[in-house]
Amino acid sequence: MLVALSIGTVHISSLDVMRLLFRSDDTVASEIINRLRLPRAIAAFATGGLLALAGALMQVLLRNPLADPYILGLSGGAAVAALIAMMVGFNAVLVNLSAFAGASLSVILVFAFARRDLGRLHATAAVDATPRLLLTGVVLAAGWSAVVTLILTVAPEGQLRGMLFWLIGDLGGADSYALAISGLVIAIVAIYPFTRELNVMLQGQTIAHGLGVPVVRVRRQIYLVASLATALAVTTAGAIGFVGLIVPHALRLVIGNDQRVLLPASVLAGGTLLLLADTAARTMIAPQQLPVGVVTALIGVPTFLYLLMRNGTST
Repeated sequence: MLVALSIGTVHISSLDVMRLLFRSDDTVASEIINRLRLPRAIAAFATGGLLALAGALMQVLLRNPLADPYILGLSGGAAVAALIAMMVGFNAVLVNLSAFAGASLSVILVFAFARRDLGRLHATAAVDATPRLLLTGVVLAAGWSAVVTLILTVAPEGQLRGMLFWLIGDLGGADSYALAISGLVIAIVAIYPFTRELNVMLQGQTIAHGLGVPVVRVRRQIYLVASLATALAVTTAGAIGFVGLIVPHALRLVIGNDQRVLLPASVLAGGTLLLLADTAARTMIAPQQLPVGVVTALIGVPTFLYLLMRNGTST
């Protein structure tokens, strides 16, 4: 956080940053720290934490270490609503609200279509319904992607840059962090009491059911908490990729798969990763800024390929 607040077009020493955080004044440095960099840095940390937490939960829900927060099509719904709001000419606040509404609609659609399958996720089910849940999200994501392409095709050229930045993921307009950080705290509080059940569910439905875990209720709660976390992250910064996929997967190799440790570690590591990536995005070619999603992709692709080559997809 201190590095992110110090580095930029105007360099401010770490000592000055710490002083201005506790005692602001009327100087330009104080304005830069407290009005520009601090809100963006907190928003970056909260967004990264939300994505990493959602990714870890989705990997438990689908019992697949390669699952990510967007795998069930939630980002597509947010993208469609946000792009329509941009094309109409809404301001940033209404664009963010539209993105959250689109993400919520996608959550409701997946839940509605897969509700019967989610209700059958217990030991007596003849077939594990997880593939059906996954297919529902994939098909919905394909539909949203077609609508996004249509919007980009008919949108005025002057709006395409902003739309593309949003689709890639950008924290340039993230001047408010209250919603993201509040959602992160609520998500952790809501899911952490169930970490024992999450550990048992990793062993399979039959074992979990035999040990008294209410599989259906826990899976639905995982889905709702992960979806809420992803929706808040997308609302804050657009569809930033790889954080929710790479962070839990890499941490699992280092600290194991105990959800009591993995979930808080994912929040901290995901927030730190996105904070550093955003710092790089706004300083690499300063005064111009890159979408932070470009930096996370540049980091995530080689990292993920390395992890696959070293450990395989069965890790």
